[in-house]
Amino acid sequence: MNQIVNSETFYLSVQQVAARYGVADATIWRWKREGKFPRPFKLSEGCTRWRLADIEDHDAALETCFVERLDYFGIAA
Repeated sequence: MNQIVNSETFYLSVQQVAARYGVADATIWRWKREGKFPRPFKLSEGCTRWRLADIEDHDAALETCFVERLDYFGIAA
């Protein structure tokens, strides 16, 4: 069964966010503390979550790098 997720009302735990980026939970908290990541919402005592829409906006704003020449990395084309 396919379900449509509304990113405005769907929230992720720190474990889910960390898995999305392939990093440890502590890294997400550090990024947040350093102002490099969206702020989470405290839904209740001991329940902090990130809104999926904020994560998607953050991803869209990240800079990307494109490789034009593979031989630069020692890879034969």
